[in-house]
Amino acid sequence: MTGKMLIFGMGYTASRLAQRLRGEGWQVAGTSRMASVGAIAFDDDAAVLEALSEATHILSSVPPLREGGDPVLDHYGAAIAAAPAKWVGYLSSTGVYGDTQGAWVDESASVGSGRRSARAAADLDWQRLRSDVRIFRLPGIYGPGRSALARVREGKAHRIDLPDQIFSRVHVDDIVSGVVASFARPPGVYNLADDYPCSQNVVIEFASLLLGTAPPLMQTLEQAQLSPMAAAFYAENRRISNQKAKRVLGWKPQYPDYKQGLTALFHSFGQKVD
Repeated sequence: MTGKMLIFGMGYTASRLAQRLRGEGWQVAGTSRMASVGAIAFDDDAAVLEALSEATHILSSVPPLREGGDPVLDHYGAAIAAAPAKWVGYLSSTGVYGDTQGAWVDESASVGSGRRSARAAADLDWQRLRSDVRIFRLPGIYGPGRSALARVREGKAHRIDLPDQIFSRVHVDDIVSGVVASFARPPGVYNLADDYPCSQNVVIEFASLLLGTAPPLMQTLEQAQLSPMAAAFYAENRRISNQKAKRVLGWKPQYPDYKQGLTALFHSFGQKVD
């Protein structure tokens, strides 16, 4: 199966998807804030509308604005709704679920109670746009060039003395495989996360072990002096269920836990690249 994919926002995950699709013979166009080689300027209405008229698949990875509103929907929502594409997708966040105090949460849970109110609003707006939309709710994303290995090596990793704080995560290539799996499966909302939610501390400790270095000292949240954005992650605590994606999409993560994901990154790319 091949087609023509238009991607709004060629960020980390979307670029990885584009790389795979092009390798399989797809035509992939993407937007960026400014025109560049191989990309369409987001505000070039004529070029974007032409791409929309030709696309068989449309994906947005553009986050909402902090003050609210989705720039893609605000600018091109009507055109996307009317486009002839047979598949439309949106990369959302599991942050829409808010704090579950460590409990498991699936796609049936209500959204909008957490700190990601703008993201939750955008998530719902995309669901209402057309009947064939796939929403992918993503937890912490890691992969080549973006992982605990890099943070440990650069001295930017932290261990926070919150032993009951649980995070879910997913390897970027497992997001890509989940998106691709959905091409031939029903529309809907899907959590793409690995099988093993756990404390970030154990992830940092394992990365340190792989690199042969001592893990960073345990600190309180105040001692760590994290940025407001980083500290905000510790305000919510949840385990993300991936059972629907497995059941409906036939998806299975290649990296079902952080150990397999980090080990693969370490052996494939080594310290100098990852």
